Amino acid sequence: MSGVSPHGPDSAPKFRSLAMLVLIFANFMDLIDATAVNVALPSIQRHLHTDASHLEWIVGGYTLAFAVVLITGGRLGDIFGRRTLFLTGVAGFTAASLAAALAGNGDILVAARIVQGGFAALMVPQVMASVQALYKPRERAGVFGVIGAVAGLAAVLGPLLGGWLVSADLFGWSWRSIFAINIPIGIALTLAALKWVPNTRSARPLRLDIPGLVLITTGLVLLVYPLVEGRALGWPGWIWLMLATSPVVLGVFAFHQRRRQARDGSPLVPMSLFKSRGFTAGSLAQFFFSASLAGFFMILALYLQSGLHFSAIGSGLVLLPFSLGAFIGSGAAVPLAARAGKPMVITGGILLAGAMLWSRHIIDVRGAGLSGWDLLWPMAVAGLGLGLQVVPLVDLAVATVDVRDAGAASGVYNTFQQSGSALGVALTGVVFFHTAGTHFDPGAFKTALLAGSMVAVIGFALSGLLGILLPPSGKVRHGIPDGETPALQPVR
Repeated sequence: MSGVSPHGPDSAPKFRSLAMLVLIFANFMDLIDATAVNVALPSIQRHLHTDASHLEWIVGGYTLAFAVVLITGGRLGDIFGRRTLFLTGVAGFTAASLAAALAGNGDILVAARIVQGGFAALMVPQVMASVQALYKPRERAGVFGVIGAVAGLAAVLGPLLGGWLVSADLFGWSWRSIFAINIPIGIALTLAALKWVPNTRSARPLRLDIPGLVLITTGLVLLVYPLVEGRALGWPGWIWLMLATSPVVLGVFAFHQRRRQARDGSPLVPMSLFKSRGFTAGSLAQFFFSASLAGFFMILALYLQSGLHFSAIGSGLVLLPFSLGAFIGSGAAVPLAARAGKPMVITGGILLAGAMLWSRHIIDVRGAGLSGWDLLWPMAVAGLGLGLQVVPLVDLAVATVDVRDAGAASGVYNTFQQSGSALGVALTGVVFFHTAGTHFDPGAFKTALLAGSMVAVIGFALSGLLGILLPPSGKVRHGIPDGETPALQPVR
């Protein structure tokens, strides 16, 4: 196994635990940064005099860059070593955070966020790929459960931290502090990774698929750019042409990947991954979940602060019940995921969709008199649904992928997640800002929120329904791919 780190599934638990602690914390930092920005948007808009398109790009530009680089990041980790790519990602992410903290206008901040997302895409795929490389199949469920739980909690703790940093206005930095805080963390992660994270890589010699990278990047940009900019530009013909061209380019990408697989076996995205119903259904469920979560929390922060004049920390505290619900749901899901993962994904989607409808009803009835206490119970139920869905979903989707495709599978799964976030922000933003128009009063914001939140309701419902197509939990526990029996698939 030339080029593979000696640290593999048989390494001492202490070594693996320290390595995963570093990797998971980096993933946590990325998710915190991605979500903390939401509650800072009104403050950024006031200080930098940005327009609605800037606000969408500050959130969506990060996730778009993340999505288009992510598959390549996973493959580069397979080729050059996962620690090497992890360290490159951390260094670039930290430098881009500094640029964002120092940004003097909206354009510079958007550019810094795009660069930040690109380097995050080199860092994050190494997390799940390292799990595949360092742990045997029967050991991975618990690790994936921890990753899912941490991801879910970070998604809701980010607004709390972001709200506190903006409201505290430490050193007069206001919103800039949510980026500046990444700098010392990035330095600490670099030192820890050099000491404890092994430089694992794929046993197969792989080549980078540059044409595939260009095609997937072009296809996603052609899809997301029109959704973000179309409303402000008045939906000219060339915007609709971009939207129409996107699926064509993505189709060419899929065709190219099949040819690449047949020719030299090193496509950017092994299309054989999608022969697994579990991987396909799990990736799509993650897509709709991420789209709903990212879009809803962006417009909720704008409504609370710009429409009802909540403070940044007040806006973040509205999500505290969500965080607590996610903590409880994640804690309950970890021991149950191996036995009841599939029904938990379905139940989680139902709870999330129901909680969104409940929240919409309360917001509609309370109007300008809405307080954070009014949303306590629906937010708690939504958080519970998040924990129940996310923790088993990641395991059901990727735990049985061949270790040789660990980087590619990690990149593809996370690309679905980040593409969902980018498209969710773009689509929800289109509905929200179109409905609000130019009348930024509480009534207009309320109507816009009620319209935009339906995107989340539909997305969460679809994420739950896709759980029906996931494989039984028993197959995942034994490391058995879809369609095979225990006798045909030994434990690796």
